[in-house]
Amino acid sequence: MGDHVAASGTARSGGMIDRMRAAFGGRQSTPGAPRILGDRAVVAGGSIAGTLAARVLSDWYREVVVVDRDEVLGVTGMRKGASHAVHAHGLHARGYLILSDLFPGLLDDAKELGLPVRDFGLMRWYFNARPIARTETGLLSVAGNRPVLENYLRSRVAGLPNVTYRQHTDVLGLVATADRGRVTGVRIQERTPGSPEQRLDADLVVDATGRGSRLPVWLAELGYERPVEERMTIGLAYTTRTYRRRPGTFDGPVAINPVASPEHPRGAFFGQTATGDFRLSLTGILGDHPPTDPAGFEEYVRTLPVADIHQAVRDADPTGDAVSFTFPASVWRHYERLTRFPAGLAVLGDAVCSFNPVYGQGMTAAAMQVTALRRFLDGQSAADGRSYLRDVARQMRHPWQLSTRTDLDFPGVGPRSLPIRLHNAYLVRLQYAMTKDPEVTRAYMRVAGLVDPPRTLWRLPLLVRVLRLARDMPATSPVPASAPVSPRVAASAPSAVPAASVRPPATGAGDEPAGPVDAGQRAGS
Repeated sequence: MGDHVAASGTARSGGMIDRMRAAFGGRQSTPGAPRILGDRAVVAGGSIAGTLAARVLSDWYREVVVVDRDEVLGVTGMRKGASHAVHAHGLHARGYLILSDLFPGLLDDAKELGLPVRDFGLMRWYFNARPIARTETGLLSVAGNRPVLENYLRSRVAGLPNVTYRQHTDVLGLVATADRGRVTGVRIQERTPGSPEQRLDADLVVDATGRGSRLPVWLAELGYERPVEERMTIGLAYTTRTYRRRPGTFDGPVAINPVASPEHPRGAFFGQTATGDFRLSLTGILGDHPPTDPAGFEEYVRTLPVADIHQAVRDADPTGDAVSFTFPASVWRHYERLTRFPAGLAVLGDAVCSFNPVYGQGMTAAAMQVTALRRFLDGQSAADGRSYLRDVARQMRHPWQLSTRTDLDFPGVGPRSLPIRLHNAYLVRLQYAMTKDPEVTRAYMRVAGLVDPPRTLWRLPLLVRVLRLARDMPATSPVPASAPVSPRVAASAPSAVPAASVRPPATGAGDEPAGPVDAGQRAGS
């Protein structure tokens, strides 16, 4: 189903895909004829965001140096700086379109690497324990083993003649002019004991060091304000285990995603890995975390609202121990609100905005920010980077809405205004309508894939269609007999309420519907 369907969907929708690629990918530089802006650009951080930044910068600078504290070249497994990489990851449709411009041949290469490429609408999505009406959308998602995808992208960038990776090296801070109005490089130190501090000069420094970015501190040291941080506490934990695939378990690459909801707050992503085995990532919020011991892990699986997953793994042979990763909160550092920002400096990836990873937005959000960097390089002169920061903020507005507003549907996550409660009530009806109507599924998946903005779900024809289809929506969602709810889930889940009821008012903002939950990535793009 997976690769064949995705390829046929692309061929059938070629015109649409090409138009979207042109809209989202930006201008692709002509190889061999770069417009030189300077001698050297330095990227702090060699993960997904830093690698994509280096790819774009290679078109504009004679030399690009990527600095990372880990060994990153040739690494296809978990490393200290990306411990989350073992968990399920996905590159959404918009991210795929951007990356396919930066890396021609990505689709064929992903298939050769064994990375599942799926039509977003053909995955087995379950919302409120109900399966959606699956349909071809022409929107591709690259899933599977993030270290394999990351190594592929990094290898292609490292193979560029003007890109160098400096591994096992820490970035200690920024170097600036005497008036501190421009960043002129970074202070670095190799991690070998006794190594001296060095200065690496640069015409542009890009911070892509992820959620642990020290840029707010570095700015303060130069006399600048720290950015305001917006936080959404979710108390999430991922626990992942990989199993050997038994013959006949599933036909072709499969992805099953029971989306967490207030009535079913335990979620999962079950998909095939690059080796053909299966990876199961369990999610739990607000302290209801999936355990790592075998018995506890299996019991957690048994409480999921999709019995197929438990049936597939209960007698399967695990390839290793379960691994857990915690994510306390989504964070958006609003650099665009600063009135002063030094020239010669940019920031992107999770260093700007890190999302609840179950939404799978991290890699795609990084790609979207890289298009802002490309636009800035294409039109910038000697001006500071505040226009770039504002562009990044515009790119992040919709992904942030999708994740945080959906999180607010869970009691205990945070206060909810009347608009938030209204759009979440509509979202539940839209998800129910998806069980009946492929057209609703297509509209929703375009928003989930970050192709269309959330407001498109409120267009009058779709709204009328949703309300008509949801007239018979039951007050509560089903609980399969084979997947009983454990006492821990029962304690964390809200009591059933009528579909038309409204939750207690609170503060908040927003008037657009939120998007789906998808298997995803943590901060540290």
